[in-house]
Amino acid sequence: MHLHSLHTTTLDPAERGTIIASTFGPFITRNIDDYLKHFASLNIPADTVRGIALHSQQELKKWDEPLALELEAQAAELDIELWRLAALNARTEVLAAAPPSKEGECSTAVFVPAQGAPATFQTWDWHPHLAADGLLHELVCRDGRSVKLFTEFGINGKIGVNSHGLGVHFNILAHAQDNTSGGVPVHSIARSVLERASSIDQAVELTEGVTVSASTVLTVIQGGEHPEVASIEFSPSGRRIVNRTISGWALHTNHFLDAQLFAGDVMPADSTTAERYAYLDERTAGAEPGSTQEVIDILASPEGQAPVLCMAPEAGKPATEQWETLLSVGIDTENIALHYLNGNPDSAARTGLKIF
Repeated sequence: MHLHSLHTTTLDPAERGTIIASTFGPFITRNIDDYLKHFASLNIPADTVRGIALHSQQELKKWDEPLALELEAQAAELDIELWRLAALNARTEVLAAAPPSKEGECSTAVFVPAQGAPATFQTWDWHPHLAADGLLHELVCRDGRSVKLFTEFGINGKIGVNSHGLGVHFNILAHAQDNTSGGVPVHSIARSVLERASSIDQAVELTEGVTVSASTVLTVIQGGEHPEVASIEFSPSGRRIVNRTISGWALHTNHFLDAQLFAGDVMPADSTTAERYAYLDERTAGAEPGSTQEVIDILASPEGQAPVLCMAPEAGKPATEQWETLLSVGIDTENIALHYLNGNPDSAARTGLKIF
C-alpha cells in the first residue's frame, strides 16, 4: 500500500470535500469501482448496495451533518452519483449483507502506564486489491482542534488522533443482529469522535444511542494529565464499554469482549481472532512499553516461530480470501502524531517507524 498525505485548513466541510476530490479524484473513483466489484463478487445485490448506501448517508446526515456534506461535495466534484461514494464510505455496512469473513480485521494493543503517555499499536489487515493506496490527512475542525488520521480514499475516517490528546483505534466485529438497514457508517463514527470528543467520557456520551447496522469496536485513548483507555463495542443490539482502565493493557481483535454481545458473536469459528488475542495477551504480560516502537518490538514474531499478527496473501485463493497486514500504526497522544509503517509489525520491528 502506498500512502499519500494531505493537509487541509478550511473549516467548511464542503470545501474540504472538494479539495479531497480535486486532489485525489482518481484514487477515490478507483476505490469505488473496486469495492462495487468486491460487493458483487460476494453476491450482494446491486439494489441492496444502493439501498444501504443511501440510507447510511441519510443517517449520517442526521447524526453528523458536516461529515455527510463533505461526502456530498466529493461526489459533486467527481460528478458521480452520491450513492456510489456513500457505498464506499459505508463499506462495513454493505459487507454486513454478506457472511462474516474468516479473518476479520486488525489487532489492537494499548498500554496505559502509571505515569506518562499511553503506548498504542494496531495492525490494519485488509484485502490488498482494495487498498493499493491510502490517505494520511491532517485537518482543522470548527472548534480549532486539529486531527490527524489514516483512512481509505473516499471514507470519512478510521484511525487517528486529535490535538486534545484523544486517539482512536478501529477493529471490525460481527454480530447476529448486523443487517442491511443502513445505519450511521462506523468509519464516520470514528472520525466524529476525533472531531467532537476531547475525553473518553465525551466519546461515550457522543456515541450513546447512535444507530448502527454493522458492528465495530473503537478503542479510545486519552492522553494528558489523566491517561486512560476504553473500548466502545458497537452492534445493532447495543453498545457496551469494555477494557476501561487507567493502568495496564487493553487488547482487542475481532470478537466481542462484552459477555452479552459475545452471545451474538458470529465471527467464524476458523477465524484467527482468538489466536491473535491469545498472542497479544501472552506477549504483553508484565510488559510496560513507553512507545509504539516498544509495543511493536514486544509483539514481533519470535525467531523461528510462524507469525501470528502478520497476515500475507495465500497463493491460489480468490481475491476475496486474500488478506495482508497493510499498516502498522500507533497513536502518540503527547505529540499528536501517528507512528506508522505501511507493512507488518515484523517489518516495523526491523526498520522502525515513520511519523505523521
